[in-house]
Amino acid sequence: MSITALEESFRRFAIHGDTRATGRDMNGKNWSKLCKDCGVIDGKSITLTDVDIVFSKVKNKTARTITYSQFKEALAELAGKRFKDKSSEDAAQEVYRMIEGKSPVISGVTKAVASPTVSRLTDTTKFTGSHKERFDETGRGKGKAGRVEMVDKSGYVSGYKHAGSYEKKVSKSPQKPM
Repeated sequence: MSITALEESFRRFAIHGDTRATGRDMNGKNWSKLCKDCGVIDGKSITLTDVDIVFSKVKNKTARTITYSQFKEALAELAGKRFKDKSSEDAAQEVYRMIEGKSPVISGVTKAVASPTVSRLTDTTKFTGSHKERFDETGRGKGKAGRVEMVDKSGYVSGYKHAGSYEKKVSKSPQKPM
């Protein structure tokens, strides 16, 4: 049994965005996406509302999805609205052609904008004052060390070079009897 181009598109849209989908039935969100991506919705004769109404009409009362046969039924219904001057057969074929071989369009995915304003604000080499202390030379944050003043509790003054050598000196010096 060969899969038609229309059925192939149905399956692609049916599994779009749903990891558990089998591709045998399609939910309302993906049905709307298919109609939008394939240009079935033109904003004049067919709107998003029409698409939702047709979906509710063809699906089973308690179901939340439509099967492939219900999908074709829904398309035939929309085709009559979209191509009023054509016979229902020709109109359905016209709509099928719009959908065949199409895949879900992944558009409008948010991307980071690299505007000069933002890059200037986030350039750590231009930071001054206490904010400068929060980043190392490469521009990576120092974490807690950059935010909180770490207190040295070793007992030595900050500039002392031989810190930690006292214990060695005490243990090496032999005790002279008096």
